[in-house]
Amino acid sequence: MENILKVCKIEKYYGSRSSLTKALDDLSFEVEKGEFVAIMGASGSGKTTLLNCISTIDKVTSGHIFLGELDITKLKGNELNKFRREELGFIFQDFNLLDTLTAYENIALALSIQNVNVKEIEKRVKKVALELDIKDILNKYPYQMSGGEKQRVASARAIITNPKLILADEPTGALDSKSSKMLLEKFNYLDAMGATILMVTHDAFTASYARRVIFIKDGKIFKEIRKGDNSRKEFFDKIIDVVTLLGGDLNDAL
Repeated sequence: MENILKVCKIEKYYGSRSSLTKALDDLSFEVEKGEFVAIMGASGSGKTTLLNCISTIDKVTSGHIFLGELDITKLKGNELNKFRREELGFIFQDFNLLDTLTAYENIALALSIQNVNVKEIEKRVKKVALELDIKDILNKYPYQMSGGEKQRVASARAIITNPKLILADEPTGALDSKSSKMLLEKFNYLDAMGATILMVTHDAFTASYARRVIFIKDGKIFKEIRKGDNSRKEFFDKIIDVVTLLGGDLNDAL
């Protein structure tokens, strides 16, 4: 399989010379095209810093991150803006929908920015709305939607441009269990359709929908496990076993 993401020996320091904090410590891993990977770890483990560096919100202190053949740690200015706009999709815990736009307009906005013609936008929005079961709410505004509906609209917005990589930051954090399950099943559908998803989560149930889970502790990879032929319940149990190995971090990681 083709590697879509390659993280090579990245380090990230915060603070001044007299008081440095090492958030990421010589961290390396790869993600294959079409893979659904979850990143788990306690608060302060470095998982959010890692996501911020991959998303180019933050810069690494040393090391390199490649998306395909592109070294994104070297991007600046317009190149960086173009990369974020065309190659990445984002799904946030708090949805980040624009309140003054309908679901349709929120989803279509990214395509409008890319100057896609109106007929093509309509075709693609309808297709993704059907896939994520939101076609009946396309004319609603965010205040008229449930949390689960908002997150599925946000997911549609993330995938509408066919990005190389979808980054999800605690996507089920603001959802009830029913809405979480529905969203994660849609993630599995996107994964089956070839989308590449990297998801940060505290939640073992959420992580059990991924194909692989990478556990981070103190800025380093602590362990990684793959679902393989296991059922989701069996994979969930394996995740819990690793969380237990993290000892005092148990309550933070669940």
